[in-house]
Amino acid sequence: MQEQKVIIIGAGIAGLTAAIELEKAGFKPTILEGSDSIGGRVKTDKFGGYLLDHGFQVLLTAYPEAQYYLEYDKLNLKKFSPGALILDGQHGEYVISDPIRQPTSLFSMLFSPVGSLSDKIKIFQWNRALKKLSIDSIFEKPEVSSIEFLRKKGFSESIIKQFFKPFFGGIFLENELQTSSRMLEFVFKMFGEGFAAVPESGMKAIPEMLASNLSQTDIKLNKRVEKVERRKVILENGEELEADVIIIATKANQLLPQLDGQFAEDQFVTNLYFSSDIDPIGKPLIALVPDDDKLINNITVMNKTSSSYAPAGSFLLSISVTKNYQENDKQLKQRILKELIELFPQLSNATIEHLKTYYIDNALPQIDDFQNKMNPSQSKVHQGIYLAGDYLLNGSINAAMASGRYAAHAVFEDLKGQGFHN
Repeated sequence: MQEQKVIIIGAGIAGLTAAIELEKAGFKPTILEGSDSIGGRVKTDKFGGYLLDHGFQVLLTAYPEAQYYLEYDKLNLKKFSPGALILDGQHGEYVISDPIRQPTSLFSMLFSPVGSLSDKIKIFQWNRALKKLSIDSIFEKPEVSSIEFLRKKGFSESIIKQFFKPFFGGIFLENELQTSSRMLEFVFKMFGEGFAAVPESGMKAIPEMLASNLSQTDIKLNKRVEKVERRKVILENGEELEADVIIIATKANQLLPQLDGQFAEDQFVTNLYFSSDIDPIGKPLIALVPDDDKLINNITVMNKTSSSYAPAGSFLLSISVTKNYQENDKQLKQRILKELIELFPQLSNATIEHLKTYYIDNALPQIDDFQNKMNPSQSKVHQGIYLAGDYLLNGSINAAMASGRYAAHAVFEDLKGQGFHN
């Protein structure tokens, strides 16, 4: 019996999921992680009694891969209220709700200044139609941009500007909604069938749960890989590691010269955290800012959803900026604070402290052809070298998990064909 040496590069969601699948088949993989912690883009810092996720992130509970790999009860998920708070300088504050889940909101929803009555009927009809569609059928549809899709469905420019642009712009991290209509419908379906939620102890609990299911995997932190060759991984410190199988669960173009130029630059986001002694929102809602003159895209008081995110008596404001800006760090903090007080005048009497700013260059992959599935063999780029990562499918936790599974299954198929056993 021969035991294969399997190395996974990257301890993010894709790499951890690949390891889970490999262990099921009897392998004992090694994960090499370049940073000092697991999770990839899904991380949470503890900072002065606050929990700071790296970027405003949520888990959509309807994700099928997440339902398979995660135990929601153990994560103690805390749900955001369906809908959003719109901070419109022209019409004031108003909530757009899901009247199916919150029937008492039906009257206020119908007569809110967000779009027209026709827009609201179209949202209801679209939501209902998506419930009947499988995820696979959504990703088999022809692709157009999300903005073109919304206009073809007859939505008014008013609701596109007031709701769809700030809401999906914050998800896609691009403000013109050029992202594929497949992704738009997939995300809208996931919101319609589940909830946006965070684990009680922060988003880091997701990769930690995946890692806790590993018993035969050796995770090595601070092992940055410089180059991958056939049957060999070369670290930045010059160390060379032999391997029968290598799964690259991170962007591979920096490790494989033949893939240089094959992938677009990632989307960026700037995420600022402030503490306040006044809660400006009062509910576990995402507040959207449909104002072209403001940098802020969305605001959330994180401990209104999970009290663990902030000490008692304090409120943690998570603010996302998806637009380009020229300000330096100090100027950015000053501008965001000014915008906060303009949006919530009550904060002019608050004690507000800036906690931390995250400049996240690799927040979300840009993808040309959005997919939900792939043949495991498509993960293979060379004999013994495989790829995993959400950039192969679509930018989501769901896709990251699926890509890890596909890469592991490609390994099974190849080794079985070569007569290897484990």
